[in-house]
Amino acid sequence: MLSTLSRKMLLCLTGLFLSFFLLIHFLGNLQLFLPPEQAHLQFNAYSHFLSGNILIKMVSYVLYASIILHALDGLIITLKNKKSGGHYQSERRGRASKWYSRNMGILGTLILIFLVIHFQNFWYVYKFGNPPLDANGNKDLYILVVTVFKEWWYVIIYVVSMAALCYHLIHGIHSAARTLGLFHPKFVKWFKTAGIVYSVIVSIGFALMPVYVFFTAH
Repeated sequence: MLSTLSRKMLLCLTGLFLSFFLLIHFLGNLQLFLPPEQAHLQFNAYSHFLSGNILIKMVSYVLYASIILHALDGLIITLKNKKSGGHYQSERRGRASKWYSRNMGILGTLILIFLVIHFQNFWYVYKFGNPPLDANGNKDLYILVVTVFKEWWYVIIYVVSMAALCYHLIHGIHSAARTLGLFHPKFVKWFKTAGIVYSVIVSIGFALMPVYVFFTAH
């Protein structure tokens, strides 16, 4: 059985890996903001390169494992905290902490539900479905993205999920710094500011992608 400290460390490391992956994913998906014709060509070339790269395949297995471990670990820690926390303790914590730091379990659950929908709509269809082919005979991921992002209800789910992700990241990065012992008074403001800037830019950037495609792509 893992100790509480070991679980927090595992949650921290998987969270940091997922945050790094999120940044790479975000930078790659910025191509969706190009003019539609150019985005179509570049995004498909990019996705085809990734799908045929052995190194990327290996990293993807680490990604899947990290998502599962992070979700399970977060659930266990949340349940343990609820079980051990008394009324006075939770009241005192409620006054001293932000609402999102007290509701990381709810935010994490919303993000997990979103990931299941997201994987089903993109990853599963791309890997095991029959998406259309582009002019080069490769799977046309761009058309798949446009088709999904043309659904108004999915755009709303996406934007709401990115808001949840933003708050989850702000608290997660803040907690990870403390767990790793990096929360030195000298650097406390820097870590906090960097975490907030990263969380806001990535979350808003992702949220704008389906909105942009919904209004511009043909």
